[in-house]
Amino acid sequence: MSRYRGPRLRVVRRLGDLPGLTRKSSRRSYPPGQHGQARRKRSEYAIRLEEKQKLRYNYGVTEKQLIRYVLKARRATGSTGQALLQLLEMRLDNTVFRLGMGGTISAARQLVNHGHVTVNGKVVDIASYQCRPGDVIGVKDHDRSKRLVQQNLEYPGLANLPSHLEFDKNTLIGKVNSIVEREWVALQINELLVVEYYSRKV
Repeated sequence: MSRYRGPRLRVVRRLGDLPGLTRKSSRRSYPPGQHGQARRKRSEYAIRLEEKQKLRYNYGVTEKQLIRYVLKARRATGSTGQALLQLLEMRLDNTVFRLGMGGTISAARQLVNHGHVTVNGKVVDIASYQCRPGDVIGVKDHDRSKRLVQQNLEYPGLANLPSHLEFDKNTLIGKVNSIVEREWVALQINELLVVEYYSRKV
């Protein structure tokens, strides 16, 4: 039970807009809890922690998974923060979400876990699968799978399709053309603060 299953709007009120977590928006703009409306001075640690929590809740990954992604991003060439975001964005569940096949990342993960999604013609039920340029994302050739995806496409989580993806709504086939670019990451986050947070941890 390490994945968060509590009230999502409570998290949104505390951390800000998380498009991958929920499509709802709160009527209250202040953080939850007894002291939510009180003015508080946040420490540098608290600011970095909040940025890290944004990644965790938005992409639905555990702390252990996020640490693995950070270590992998450190080994990559270029900016560690940008590499971290690219690793999370290129996960299969997030790619399915960005194609509009799921309303949220958790809804897209459920589609993947239940075997409704194919990669290069084969069913892949591992949400953390890393999509690569050239991968073709499709829907299992089954009426129920197609019906689920078509229902989700009527109310996509995000309106704009990122430049690294293409999708044909008639055939329900998407393609990964390249690695996602930083400006197409939908989450408002300072990834450098996340890297700084983990520099003291791992």
